[in-house]
Amino acid sequence: MAIPDLTIDEAWTMLEGDERAVLIDVRTKAEWQFVGVPNVAPLSREVRLVEWTRYPDGSSNPSFVADASAGLDPDQPVLMLCRSGVRSRAAGEALAAVGLNTFNVANGFEGDLDANGHRQGGWKHHLPWSQS
Repeated sequence: MAIPDLTIDEAWTMLEGDERAVLIDVRTKAEWQFVGVPNVAPLSREVRLVEWTRYPDGSSNPSFVADASAGLDPDQPVLMLCRSGVRSRAAGEALAAVGLNTFNVANGFEGDLDANGHRQGGWKHHLPWSQS
């Protein structure tokens, strides 16, 4: 089931404008620790951290749908985020298949590679984030 893409700015606007909107970061624990996590505290929120795949072997998380969907309503906007928008699309489609209203944050946390091999366009380059 295809889900709509949001730009980074559209994602922030949706989180800002709808108090029921939820951001789920589906990257790995290693990525959260070493790369950082979105900071939605300025919106009086917390990001949900639920691995879609596990590090280091890339195995799927068998409890992803149950963990990610816990406590969510079918009409609640659920924004999915990964590094560049690929895993978050797959994870969002899995949640949409069980009836949730999901959106893919297209450029992800880090964004795509430019011609020089540098990441650009992601959440990390435009919006609040933190690193442990």
